[in-house]
Formats: sequence, structure tokens, C-alpha cells
Amino acid sequence: MKRSLAWTFGALVVVAVLAIAAVVAIPYAVDTPRVQTLIAQSASQALGRPVTFASVSLVVFPRPAVELHALEIGEDPHFGTAPFLKLDTGRLTLRVRPLLAGHVEFSTLTLKQPAITLIRNPDGRLNVASLGVAASEPRPGARPGRGGGAGGGGTGAAALASRVRIEKGAVTYVARGGGGALTRYRVEDLDLALTAGSTLRVSGNARVRPGDLAVKLADGRLALNGSRSLAEAPVSARLTIDGKDIAELVAVAMGPATSVSGPVGGTLTLGGTLGAPTASGTVAFAGPRITQTVPACPEPKRRTLALGQLRLDRASWEDGRLSSGSVTTSFGGGTISASVTAALDRDVRVRLDDVAVKALPLEKVLVDFLCLGYAVSGRLDLTGALAFGSADVLSTLSGTGQLRIGPGRIVGRQALDLIGGVVRVGGAVSSLLNADVPVSTFASSAEFDSITGTYAIANGVVTTRDLLYASRVMKVAVAGDYRLASGRMNLTMVVSHRRGEVSAKVTGTAASPSIRVEPSSVVRGLDRKKVESGLRDLLKRFR
Repeated sequence: MKRSLAWTFGALVVVAVLAIAAVVAIPYAVDTPRVQTLIAQSASQALGRPVTFASVSLVVFPRPAVELHALEIGEDPHFGTAPFLKLDTGRLTLRVRPLLAGHVEFSTLTLKQPAITLIRNPDGRLNVASLGVAASEPRPGARPGRGGGAGGGGTGAAALASRVRIEKGAVTYVARGGGGALTRYRVEDLDLALTAGSTLRVSGNARVRPGDLAVKLADGRLALNGSRSLAEAPVSARLTIDGKDIAELVAVAMGPATSVSGPVGGTLTLGGTLGAPTASGTVAFAGPRITQTVPACPEPKRRTLALGQLRLDRASWEDGRLSSGSVTTSFGGGTISASVTAALDRDVRVRLDDVAVKALPLEKVLVDFLCLGYAVSGRLDLTGALAFGSADVLSTLSGTGQLRIGPGRIVGRQALDLIGGVVRVGGAVSSLLNADVPVSTFASSAEFDSITGTYAIANGVVTTRDLLYASRVMKVAVAGDYRLASGRMNLTMVVSHRRGEVSAKVTGTAASPSIRVEPSSVVRGLDRKKVESGLRDLLKRFR
């Protein structure tokens, strides 16, 4: 027993002596100035950017390592002068066996809480595109007391460390638009592991803010062979996204006027290159809610439109362009589908093709959400295409299509106020059509069987040649132009009734229309002024 304890004690003493010897020997085995120069020159050569740090120090426990203090990686001069990456301390662990033989080899580079700035210019170029590209002119050497070195071609120095770990990093993404506009997102809690080789393997996770969007990267590969720079290296990975609410994320892109909220999830496959990545897959928004303040609404003026699941199938991202082969959602028993393309350059430009709206309840949209005075009820069926810019939707809206509404009623607030004066409106209609319409049946004039027609929109101007309002009492054919932003119109209206037909020219605005009855169309025996007054009251129902 005593002999066994003696052997154990002796072994511990030997281990302790060896540990002490290692602690004493490491500073002599590691030539600190040479290592400092090696690290700075190798890193600068690999990245094509100046790499500087204030000082280096050696640590022994828990593993021998070199610590780099006040580490910075320079920015591409075309994007500014602030560092691309900076952190307080980076650690390069040393391989023990080569060290005992008097050689310095590194195994893992650990970057704790680095701050990285990713910039995208208005032309779509990223600041990472020049990483790994040798400078055309020699870079200045290190300042006294700091590491630094000249950039060089190739990626041979990538073997400086076989593994790189980023812990709790922060990435600020800045998208520069036209006129100096900036869009900022921030990736926080970035944990990333990179394993070197002919193919760099990558995995990790992070959170995107604003919006608290969780992102997980798996099976990442960056093919370095044959690439002149990191930006040109082919990339592949699987990306999973999961967010409880996208409201803050959308607000950065669209502004605070309109809020889009709700959970989001999806799986994407990454491709392309590091400088120009692509993504494809499926993204789904569970019950998105669109909220905006509508001045025309009575209190509450803040109104919300709740959609069913919004699903983007065959979604893809490439060269600043988001597209989806199929976008589907539902609302109030109706369905909406389209294919979408959005160019995210200086202005977000959206194009919707193969638009198909079926049985959409218009009253819930036009009255409850938008509070339009000219609103109608009934189910909408529509097919066509639309395109617009997010900065000014009404003035940039363009497209073509055809629609059918009905059966339904004129239910706008201003129209309902007029319908409340049933006798007066009934008298106007009677004068207009020279028909003795009993007051008890006038309510049916606010009801219609259908509204049908085709349309073309060019930069916010809607043109129709065959819009037809059909009810039990009358038919109204409309042709002409209407400007969405200003409400100005230039229309020809033909009102048909079993007693005759009246044609009128309608100009001005929807709020204050100017009506001129065509004399040749007035039914014989009618007072023209009464006809114009009746038409004006009729038009007010659509304000």
C-alpha cells in the first residue's frame, strides 16, 4: 500500500516538474517578435488587407497560445476607412508537439466578440468582394510596437490556423441606397466554426436584429481551390430561419407607416459565391397582420388586416433580386396567388405576375381596413399583373387585368349618408331617368348584380374602356382615365334604363366631380339641369 502511494506521489511530482519546465521553456521556445511578424504578414497576405494589433502575449493554460491585443482588419478603401473587423483580444492556440521540437505551429484562432461591418454599395458590390485579393501596391509595414505586413497574392497563408472560431460576434449590415439612404441590420450572438482545407467547412448560428430572427447555418462549404479571392469562392450551405415576429425587421425596409407582423420560418439552400451568394427554398409567414393608420377612418384610425398563412414556394435570392414562383395566402374565405419578383436596389421595385384573386370580400378591405367612401361590397375575382415601387406605390403602379365584383352593394360611408336621404336621392334618380320609381323600391338602386371590366394602369393612371355597373334598375358603362394619387378623372359615363339613355362627360376629382350631359343623349322631356344634378348625386356614392 505504502509502495503504491509512493509511486503515485512520484508520478505527480514528475508531472508537476514537466509542467513547470514547460511553463519555463515556452517563452524560450517561442520567439515572440518573429511570431508577431509571422502572424501579421501571413494574415495580411491571406486577406489582402492590412492586419494590425497592438501587441502579443503568451499564455500557457489551459493550452499554450498567443493572444493578439486590439486586433483590426482594414477596410476596402472604396467602402471607407473604418476597420472591417476589430476586437479586443484574439487567441491563436499553439500545437504542443511541434512546440516541444522548437517549431511554432498554430491550430485554432478564436475571435471573441468581434465587431464586423458588412457594406453593400448602391451598385450591389459588397466590401467582402476584395478579401483575399492582393493589393496592387505594397502596403506599409507595421508601425513600431504593432504587427503589420504587406499584402500578397494567393491564399497560401490560410494555413495560419486550421480552425477559426467566432464567439458572440456582431455583424452590422449596411445597405447604401441612392441619395445617401442607408438600411441597417445587425447580426448578434454570432457563433461560427470554420475548419480549413481545400474546402472550408462552416457551421454556426446567429440572431438578426431588429426582428429577433434566429438563423442557423449547417453543412456550409467554401471551395477555396482555384479562387483568386474569397469573394469568388463557391459556397454551399443549408440555412434555417425562425422568427416569432417580423414587425421590426420589416419596419427597417418599409418604414413605420405600415406594420407587417407575425411569425416566419423557412429553409433555404445557399449557393453562388461568397461575394455574390444565392438562396432558394420555402418561406412561410404564419398569419401575417398588416397594420396602418388611415386618416379617413373614424376612430380607431389604426386598422389591421389579418391574412391567412402567406407562403413563398420556390423562393430565390440572386444578385439583389428576390423572387418566388408561387406566393399564396387567404382572407375572409377568398384566396390570393401570384408570382413575385422584387428588386432590392436603390428603391424596392415589386412585380406581381399571374395574379389570381378569387372571392375576396371587398367590404372587409375597402370599408373596414381602408375606409374608402366609394367602397362596394361583394366578392372580387381578378386576374392580371402589377408592378410598383415601394417609395411611391400610387404614382408608380402599372399593370393590366380584368375583374368582376358581385353581387353586392354600394357601402361607402359617404354613399350610406346619401342613401339615408332616400327620398331626395330617389327624386334625383327619378328625374334622371324620367321614371316614376316608387320610394319603397329605391333601396335596390344601391344594390348591383355585377361590376365587370378590363383595365390598364400606367404610372398610376388607370384606363378602362369597358367597365360596366349592372343592377336591376340601371346599367352604367364607364370609359376613360383615373389618376390614383390625385383622384382626377376624365370619364365618359352612359346610364341606361328601360326608359332611355343618358351620356355624360365626367371630369374634376372624385371628391368634386364636374358633369356635362351630352345634349343629344338626354331623353326627351327631361330637364338637363335636373339630369346633371341627379348624375352628381349618383356619382357621390362612389366617392
